[in-house]
Amino acid sequence: MLITTALYASLLALIIFWLSYNVVNFRRKKQVDLGDGGHEEGIRHIRAQQNTIEYIPLILILMAVYELNNGSVLLIHIFGVALVIARIIYPLGLINKRGASFGRFYGTLVTWLVMVGFIVLNLIKVVKVMI
Repeated sequence: MLITTALYASLLALIIFWLSYNVVNFRRKKQVDLGDGGHEEGIRHIRAQQNTIEYIPLILILMAVYELNNGSVLLIHIFGVALVIARIIYPLGLINKRGASFGRFYGTLVTWLVMVGFIVLNLIKVVKVMI
């Protein structure tokens, strides 16, 4: 069973839902049928949503594979909590401030570290089986 991954998949899906709601809300407010309507605010909402959608599926696959291969539940929780926080602060930094921001920088950094962490953990499992 993938109970731990299910927890983080659900929390991250809530974040995607929140970001999707922001895009729909922006489009209704500005009466934009498709895309951003040339509004910077729309670009920011759409990119916040899309950036999250670009990373989450791959990381969840890596997390699930690690859990299926009897990975450390503690490490999954550490990485999972870090990822949820990163995926909350990233869009807040992107939407609320032009240019570099705390949220954008650390949200991206932590997301990348979690992804690389799961890559390394999975590769270690593979090497142990091969030896």
